[in-house]
Amino acid sequence: MDTPAAGLTFRDATDADVDALVALIESAYRGDASRAGWTTEADILEGQRTDPEGVLDVIKSPDSRLLVVERDGRIIACCQLEHRGDHAYFGMFAVRPTLQGSGLGKAVMAEAERRVREDWGVTAMHMTVISVRDDLIAWYERRGYRRTGQMSPFPYGDERFGIPQRADLQFELLVKPLA
Repeated sequence: MDTPAAGLTFRDATDADVDALVALIESAYRGDASRAGWTTEADILEGQRTDPEGVLDVIKSPDSRLLVVERDGRIIACCQLEHRGDHAYFGMFAVRPTLQGSGLGKAVMAEAERRVREDWGVTAMHMTVISVRDDLIAWYERRGYRRTGQMSPFPYGDERFGIPQRADLQFELLVKPLA
């Protein structure tokens, strides 16, 4: 049996990838297509998850990279890596919904962690997750991330990040030391 990482190609995103990346990220989190996977936010947020400008900002930022994951020439996953001093920030993580649960996400995270350790020499990875996403937080905890209890507000009123369907959304900081 093939391992989840078999046949994967990892590379930095380019301007030419923007539309495909927006479509991937939207499909993983919003609308009916996202329900094919388990990372959907369709029940707590409507509207968009990102837009071409947001993706392009990550690609163009000197302290960030948007890691693209391909198999057979098709983009199937991505994640944002941002250098923030002694740690890296992990965000914009998306796996094609029909491939979720296959081990692909674990393989992408392992590669992302390896790259930030080797390329930037950071000692920890940080991420923020919507605090009501218990299943997603539990998945990250199984990968070595720990809840910090540090919360930051959800950007209510800024539809670039979605239209909240409940009033109790906030982000929790999760941290993993990188050996």
